[in-house]
Amino acid sequence: MNTPKVIELVVKHDLCSGCGLCTYRCPNNALEMKWDKFGFLRPSLIHNCDADGSCLHVCPFNPYPEDVVHTENQLADYFLHENTQHHPKIGKFINIYAGYSNKFRLSSSSGGIATYVLTELLDKNVIDHIFSVKESKKSGNHFEYAISSSTKQLLDTSKTRYFPVTLGHIMSHIHKIKGKVAIVGVACFIKAIRLAQYEEPTLKVKIPFLVGIICGGLKSSFFTEYIANKAGVQVNDIRNPEYRIKDLKSTSSDYSFGCININNQKQHTIKMRSLGDMWGTGLFKNNACDFCDDVTTELADISLGDAWIPPYSKDGRGTNVIITRSLVADNIIQNGVISNKLIIEELPLNIFLASQQGSYNHRHKGLSFRIKYSKIKKQLVPPKRYGKEKISYAFKIVQYIRMIVRQNSLKLWAKNPNSASFDKRIKKYLLALKFFTAVYHYNKRIR
Repeated sequence: MNTPKVIELVVKHDLCSGCGLCTYRCPNNALEMKWDKFGFLRPSLIHNCDADGSCLHVCPFNPYPEDVVHTENQLADYFLHENTQHHPKIGKFINIYAGYSNKFRLSSSSGGIATYVLTELLDKNVIDHIFSVKESKKSGNHFEYAISSSTKQLLDTSKTRYFPVTLGHIMSHIHKIKGKVAIVGVACFIKAIRLAQYEEPTLKVKIPFLVGIICGGLKSSFFTEYIANKAGVQVNDIRNPEYRIKDLKSTSSDYSFGCININNQKQHTIKMRSLGDMWGTGLFKNNACDFCDDVTTELADISLGDAWIPPYSKDGRGTNVIITRSLVADNIIQNGVISNKLIIEELPLNIFLASQQGSYNHRHKGLSFRIKYSKIKKQLVPPKRYGKEKISYAFKIVQYIRMIVRQNSLKLWAKNPNSASFDKRIKKYLLALKFFTAVYHYNKRIR
């Protein structure tokens, strides 16, 4: 039985983000998304395949892409023609804003702009359906991509989900669905869809609008198990996890995780800040994210994130940063302001860049070390736009330890899914990361 190239060149080199577009493009339907031992969804071979490489062409981390779709820059040139501005760290764009929806703000994880935009697209008949993440009834899955065809159905999806999902199972139905579809996704998922549209131009008509979520990194299912366990719920007793329970009297970053314990049907919650830095450390993160240099979801029609900057960060109700990249998207925002449905203001370029500085430091500046290290280990790396910058020895150490933290967090939890035991075993790695990060910042200041 032949091994499909996407498994041979991507999965085996730990570059799979789980988007599942390879299962859609496989000419023999030989691939299926399955859980691996570290809590990620990966393509798995289920029957014979001729391994012609079709599956690899839509992979966002393809180590050998075609020259015409080599990076996000070429894909943006191919798909985004209405943009009036460009910045190397943002991509093509029309405008940058910060704001929220009066109607959907409190029912959403952030400012409710994604829900507002999608309802407008439905109401204006630009689209007929939406592929977004909803709660799953499948055993072992808390969430999955599903179809919404009305505002009522859409409202069940207006929350942030830090849990592995895949488009694999739903994309196979795309041509059976009557009407046009919008898809919500993070950068690698949006890139995979663009690659599929390039390979199959009819998909551009079928999928006329993409909502991009600015992502801090994909998490393993272990992330949910760990924080639920910290909240007092055993791994097998978790139901209805919520990742961004707002505290309206506090700041936007002061949110809680909560889930139902099936034994007593009570919700257990825990403040996320009590767990320390779950993002900057790389805990339970997908390795592919260390080779993503698309910070702002550059290939979507509209890119949305959290406004983690003052004065917006002081409001616990949540505020979005917004990047419009198509006229349809920008018109929706502008009309929302005119109708008083949106509270929006233009965001200066330097302020937006400052809001994402941590992500730029890691994904752009630190990429050079990770690429060199991977090549020494004979691991394949997809072509990147960044990764040539010279960095200090202290910053290299920070990058190395962060990689060690990521790897060991997955191995330790797989071996013993207990938060108390995990905390003891991971502590020395986190302390080392904290120490060398402080050394790096000290050296940076004195320079």
